[in-house]
Amino acid sequence: LLWNLVSRDFKLKYRRSVLGVVWSVLNPLLMCLVYWAVFSSLMDMRGSGIDNFPVFLMCGQLLFNFFNEATSTSMSSVLSAAPLLKKVYIPKYIFPLEKCCFAMVNCVFSFVALLLVMIFTRATFYWTIFLSWLPLVLLFFFSCGLGLLLSALAVYFRDMIHLYSILTIGLMYATPLFYPITALPETLQKLMKLNPLYHYINLFRNLMMYGNIPGPNTWIACIFCAVASMAIGLLVFRKLQKNFILYI
Repeated sequence: LLWNLVSRDFKLKYRRSVLGVVWSVLNPLLMCLVYWAVFSSLMDMRGSGIDNFPVFLMCGQLLFNFFNEATSTSMSSVLSAAPLLKKVYIPKYIFPLEKCCFAMVNCVFSFVALLLVMIFTRATFYWTIFLSWLPLVLLFFFSCGLGLLLSALAVYFRDMIHLYSILTIGLMYATPLFYPITALPETLQKLMKLNPLYHYINLFRNLMMYGNIPGPNTWIACIFCAVASMAIGLLVFRKLQKNFILYI
């Protein structure tokens, strides 16, 4: 069922599209070009200590887009599946899980775009690139847990769907996608480290761009956030799902 649902969404997304799946690679490339044109003209990136801004930007954009797509689509997944849930019994958690899996598929295609940017900018390829799947997997579980939580809450409070779209905009600027954390005052740097996305993006950038394996604090933060998110998401979803049918 999970495979069929992911396959259905994949076919629907590119139905009647001339370029089809190529958009999964072309879209992040074009977005990177737009952000690069805007932010490179607003600030001196070399003065900020960023040697390869396109790759720096692409690394952050890839993970944030995955998180945003996974959680946003998961939130409305149970409501969208209402006609099916009213007819046959299906484990309800399958729908937010499917949206996270579909977002991961899109992220894999976007990873190809990142490699193309690295080749074009003549970035150095380190052996740690083979470990880059680890932050993606950890972010998948973090997003999945949050998706379960949001999908359960959205059934009871539909306003969550509209509020979350605003929150993600604020989260995008509160996450170091376009700027290094060192550009912030020390107080804001401490607050930034409370943002789970910072740790995932920092881990990914170290493995992809700098060839570094971060210390245990970064790994512990990423693993803890993923485990805590899954635990809370499953607990809330399991407790609330028994009354879904009354609200959808």
